[in-house]
Amino acid sequence: MAILDCTTLRSIRQMTQLDPRSLIAMAGFMATVMGMVLYFLRRYYPPSIRGLGHWASAPLMWLVASVLFSGRGLIPDLLSQVGANTLLLLGTSSYYIGCRRFLGQAGGWRLWGSVAMLAALLSTWLTYGYPHYPLRLGAFTALMICVYTANLRFLWRHGGTRFPVRLVEVVLAMQIAVLLVRLGSVVAGHAGNDLMEPSLFQTLYIGTYVLTVLMLSIGAVLMATDRLTTELEHLATHDPLTRTLNRRALLERFEEELARSQRNGKSGPAIMMLDLDHFKAVNDTLGHQHGDAVLDHFAQRTQAVLRRADRLGRYGGEEFLVLLPETDAEAARNVAQRIHAAAASGHTLDCQLSIGLTTWQGSHDTQSAMLARADKALYQAKAQGRNQTCVA
Repeated sequence: MAILDCTTLRSIRQMTQLDPRSLIAMAGFMATVMGMVLYFLRRYYPPSIRGLGHWASAPLMWLVASVLFSGRGLIPDLLSQVGANTLLLLGTSSYYIGCRRFLGQAGGWRLWGSVAMLAALLSTWLTYGYPHYPLRLGAFTALMICVYTANLRFLWRHGGTRFPVRLVEVVLAMQIAVLLVRLGSVVAGHAGNDLMEPSLFQTLYIGTYVLTVLMLSIGAVLMATDRLTTELEHLATHDPLTRTLNRRALLERFEEELARSQRNGKSGPAIMMLDLDHFKAVNDTLGHQHGDAVLDHFAQRTQAVLRRADRLGRYGGEEFLVLLPETDAEAARNVAQRIHAAAASGHTLDCQLSIGLTTWQGSHDTQSAMLARADKALYQAKAQGRNQTCVA
């Protein structure tokens, strides 16, 4: 036990003897590498992924702040203290605003930019007008806690539960805890006399700062990459014009629904083949842009009247397919009536359509057989005068 105590004390003593300048230089190196990574992400990732510019700016500000911190005693205090602290606060605010932009929220700079300017004025006064290191340290630590807490609160409310967001939340919570310990040490009279003074609290704070710079940047990269993956998956399964499922994705879901019905022995799906009447004339007389607007409008109006479990997809051209899980013929007809009503509501882009409908006929029924029946019923509706539903 005595040996363990001596070893522990020796380890603590060695930690407190770590050079703060070396830790700050390490933070600057981390910020340089991650700032470059985020910059290239901003350049090559699609513009729909917002916030990358603010995320890339944050480590660059942290880098300059680290350089200024390392010059403590070699350059004027206006740069090594006031300028460094202000840039550290601005970089942390930029990261927070990047999170807001990433999740589609505006605002942030007016508030936190103003806070940073007021912090700079306060730091200048506590450096030159009323020199007081503990008070300056306590005030700046409290401001950093506010920014990290605002970011953590925002991500907790709006960020969802995906791993990259949770990782950033854990890092923010860890940094807040360390800052609270640091603030407590200031209140308890253990602030020390200077940032470069080797002590347990300074080593803990600066060491955690190095880790935070790295992990927050990695979190931003992971969030952006996760969003890119989601967008690519969406593009692979959705029609870019109507934002409905594409043919391949819809047929995959159709096959899954048939397999589920065969396993459970319950009522199977119904499908509807939808075709806009005289759509070629729309393109020929009004142009393809108008025709695209008609398709998009029709898809949105149809999607609005479908049930939560139903799936709408673009089958090809002006032809759509609707998958209705566990739906009998009567319920499917009711859905078809709602679609007809939605397509004839009086909007300038509304149009008439023909529908071919079929339902699952038992475990022997297949996807190709149901598609063939729905297609046959659709041509029957066309032959009988269009703008109606036929069942096969």
